[in-house]
Amino acid sequence: MELDHIGIAVARLDAALERWQPLLGAPHAAPEVVASNRVRVAFLSAGATHVELLEPSGEGSPLEKFLAERGEGIHHLAFRVPSVDAALAEVVARGGRVVDRAARPGARGRRVGFAHPSAFGGTLVEFVEVP
Repeated sequence: MELDHIGIAVARLDAALERWQPLLGAPHAAPEVVASNRVRVAFLSAGATHVELLEPSGEGSPLEKFLAERGEGIHHLAFRVPSVDAALAEVVARGGRVVDRAARPGARGRRVGFAHPSAFGGTLVEFVEVP
């Protein structure tokens, strides 16, 4: 299993891009809205992995609550898996909680699913299927 990206919650995507792009020295992919997660995101390359900057895309976004409680910062770790559904089922089989019982549409046209932070010691984990 490989790290796909690190998700970072931000209040304003454009301001965050101005901070992160010079550090990473890489252009970013065009921002996109991920309706299933109610976020607007942009990915920046960081070697073999990526940094995903996430801003809430509207009222009621779970990311709004995260930002209100914790402020900007690391939101999740995402790992590449051959099957999101199988990865989620394995978490459940080991007694862990999941946010998603099955894969859903994610950024970059990929299928994703989240394990509850309680399953990994307080860290939100995302599984990403890479075509």
